[in-house]
Amino acid sequence: MNIDEAVIDRIVDEVKKNLAAPLSKINGNLIPLGVSNRHIHLTLQTFKKLFGDNTEFEVMRPLYQPGEFASKHVVTIIGAKQRSIQGVRILGPLRNYDQVEVSLTDAVVLGISPPVVNSGTLDNASPLTLVGPKGSVYLNKCAIVASRHIHMTNADARGFGVSDGDYCKVRIAGDKGTIFENVLVRINDDWKLQIHLDTDDANAANVRSETSVEFVGKM
Repeated sequence: MNIDEAVIDRIVDEVKKNLAAPLSKINGNLIPLGVSNRHIHLTLQTFKKLFGDNTEFEVMRPLYQPGEFASKHVVTIIGAKQRSIQGVRILGPLRNYDQVEVSLTDAVVLGISPPVVNSGTLDNASPLTLVGPKGSVYLNKCAIVASRHIHMTNADARGFGVSDGDYCKVRIAGDKGTIFENVLVRINDDWKLQIHLDTDDANAANVRSETSVEFVGKM
């Protein structure tokens, strides 16, 4: 069967438009969800103190965002009155600051009061001791509860009508349907569209990573 070349050209053009469009335009107002468990970001210097000078920082598996990965390395974190959580994984790549991201439930277990802030904001972060196989490190300001946030590109941001640093609302459907406010917009063209909730927020809405949330609007 012969197909008109003009029809083929229109189909190809439409496919190209869909591939180039931000995910927000293709899937309406839906944003993929990523549930963020407790984890650690470290400098090379701190990593060497915990694991030894001869230990290489090794990848276990890639994460959703390009270039980011879960490493093979875990440590124990210790808070006030020697309360601890074991097996907290270090994420890569290594950074230029030390940060431990926990949930509010984790904070209660550890006996600390970390602020709810954007990643990298450590002025009022809580102290913890990190213990690895080759040593321990006390970090005076390292523990935070990360703000709810959305990673997106500039193209996605135009589709949603938001700018970097804006706050928005999202809705999660289901038997414990929930609207989350104060969700921070973070923009970088190297990122893929995804919202990050910690385990407390995800459990409150009874969701896992294999779902999407609905963008409601800018606050």
